[in-house]
Amino acid sequence: MERRIAQYRPSNRPPAWERVADEVRLTVARAAPATTHRARDLLTALTRIAVYADQQGHPADARRWLAPAMVERFAAAGCPEVSEATRANYRACLTALRTAVFGPDLPGGRPVPLAASDASAPYGRNDTAGLWAWAGGQPTAELRNGLRLLLALGLGCGLDTTEIIPLRGPDVRVMGDGASVLAVRGSRTRLVICSRPYERTVAEAATRADTGYLFRPGCFARSSNTVTDLVYRAGRDPRVPRLVMGRCRATWLVERMNIPIPLPVLLAAAGLDSLHALSRLLPHVKGIGAEQARTVLREMP
Repeated sequence: MERRIAQYRPSNRPPAWERVADEVRLTVARAAPATTHRARDLLTALTRIAVYADQQGHPADARRWLAPAMVERFAAAGCPEVSEATRANYRACLTALRTAVFGPDLPGGRPVPLAASDASAPYGRNDTAGLWAWAGGQPTAELRNGLRLLLALGLGCGLDTTEIIPLRGPDVRVMGDGASVLAVRGSRTRLVICSRPYERTVAEAATRADTGYLFRPGCFARSSNTVTDLVYRAGRDPRVPRLVMGRCRATWLVERMNIPIPLPVLLAAAGLDSLHALSRLLPHVKGIGAEQARTVLREMP
């Protein structure tokens, strides 16, 4: 078991790994997991929170990583691309690891419900402008093009991570008026028209990709890490929120709910077959005054 822990490396090898690796391995070894499967779960969860803490500027210190407040922040905002069940599993692993290594008395409070997470809350206009400027200020063309394409596909087309990864250049069709139309692959196959501010970014990416993958055409190992690895590598700006594809899609949905557009059109464009998925976004939809509501309701046929 000790040898397996000592040889552990995450599959995506984020840039922060070399800075946190020794502390991750040492901490899990101190917990003495009974099975290889348990060791893998603990290593995965601790690596994720260690990388998250490193991005926030914290030193490689397991006591700091496993502090209850840090675990709660990580569960709420540090792994938005995974399901609630996976986040709950990460938190359970980290809590067990804290108890095994540091005992039950490491200060902290009661865990908050994961439903309190705002990881899928839409961005404000200042946030999206800041993200666009942040993406364009990255040091390499790969980062600049990749991050701006993610923003275009999320904010301009409402795609999530799993829909971005398999897209290829021929899936984008540029119309005579300049509109970019995407043929989305997978279980929610549909056509999506990119919103005007982002259509040029999508069209240029399709030209660069030719017949290859639209996002990161040179990356042939396609998984959720195809997106998260690029975001991990980007330089951070404390004035700008983290780029989270779930928040980009939420922003796209709320903007269209605020127009509003007919619900059948929105559901079709979003790849949804019911209104249930939109209910969590209702608190972010703009309200209207009583007089305006009266006028609208009265004028309905």
